Amino acid sequence: MSHISNTPESAGGNLTLRALREGFFAGLVSLGLFVLFVGLETTQNIRNELVLNQRWGLLAIFVIVAAVGRFLTVAYLRPWMAARKAAAAAKPAAEESFFKRNFSMIAIAALIVYPPLMVTLFGVQGSLKWVDNFGIQILIYVMLAWGLNIVVGLAGLLDLGYVAFYAVGAYSYALLSQQFGFSFWVLLPLAGILAAFWGMILGFPVLRLKGDYLAIVTLAFGEIIRLVLINWTEVTRGTFGVSGIPKASVFGIWSFDVSAPNNFAKAFDLPMSSAYYKIFLFYLILALALLTAYVTIRLRRMPIGRAWEALREDEIACRSLGINTVTTKLTAFSIGAMFGGFAGSFFAVRQGFVSPESFVFLESAIILAIVVLGGMGSLVGIAVAAVVMVGGTELLREMQFLKQVFGPDFTPELYRMLIFGIAMVTVMVWKPRGFVGSREPTAFLKERKAVSGSFTKEGHG
Repeated sequence: MSHISNTPESAGGNLTLRALREGFFAGLVSLGLFVLFVGLETTQNIRNELVLNQRWGLLAIFVIVAAVGRFLTVAYLRPWMAARKAAAAAKPAAEESFFKRNFSMIAIAALIVYPPLMVTLFGVQGSLKWVDNFGIQILIYVMLAWGLNIVVGLAGLLDLGYVAFYAVGAYSYALLSQQFGFSFWVLLPLAGILAAFWGMILGFPVLRLKGDYLAIVTLAFGEIIRLVLINWTEVTRGTFGVSGIPKASVFGIWSFDVSAPNNFAKAFDLPMSSAYYKIFLFYLILALALLTAYVTIRLRRMPIGRAWEALREDEIACRSLGINTVTTKLTAFSIGAMFGGFAGSFFAVRQGFVSPESFVFLESAIILAIVVLGGMGSLVGIAVAAVVMVGGTELLREMQFLKQVFGPDFTPELYRMLIFGIAMVTVMVWKPRGFVGSREPTAFLKERKAVSGSFTKEGHG
């Protein structure tokens, strides 16, 4: 009888061979994917003739990165993660650290001091980019994702047309402020109410739909709203958009209009700068986002929140318990749409201009991706996903040093959707249920315990 031994050396050799094989195939796949998009470039010369430029060096970089990345993942990263997971499972449950227990409060405190810190580091005018492009931009998507989380994460209703409510809120503020002269503080709740009304209108036709059929109808609703904005030129001005939208004021006490007698900078004897308005908008969207989180947490602990979770887990069982699924779905659509309307009115104030091009399907897809990647139902996970996805793509604008690697014609921000897609695939492989794959039930006996994603339905962790 032959003696077969399985030594660590042979296991390591097999792992290395497997990593080399998968790295080779990853390089071949990336070569097939990028040869037309990266390796070849079409341009026009001075005679308007189509010229085909070959970029084999840039293509080779993409292929090598894919092959080496796959090799390192199989050979080193996966074994390290498996060993770490096994070691963590063998250790006794340790008490949560101070940072983990108070993560939310620490994050809020950091956001409060963020604008003054940026002003200190980069000056008043230099902080404009960091407060606006990073702080405000990320918080808008956090608020939108938290609003969509009510529909998708809590109620389990797949909504691909959430950007429609975002557009309703933006155009409500833009048109009503110009036509009737209402202030932002009057139109903010009104925009939310109008968006909630449209959320109920969407909810009625889809009461009996679920899954893919629900997604198709909500996608169609979002496109209908966008086409109405384009073609109803007498009201929305079509593709030209609505410009000259009034700015928000500090509760009517101080204005940010340069010619106003109660201008904020003049009142405090400060040099004129648009940075003060952006800092005010930062704290405004931070307050709106925290309001969204507070309302979501409170609603989740109420009977309506438990009805949403019951609807998400099993609609038939939910109906058999005597829960009115009609009102449950309508409240989820309307409340989620209301927060989308709030965010839309803020977007109009921030931009000063709105047009249908700002409310395309891609926006709905990005918001839904943030909800899924963060972990459906998890406010902290969604916020982290928004910071990583939105902040990461914004950082590409600052990576001008990449021109020295890929050439002077390389534009980093043009590759943001490619990197966005790669990041989504990576996270879905690494954390299939999102950054936060566990959740705590609202109703519990004696002790509150986190429920692992392994015990929940796929996609509802």
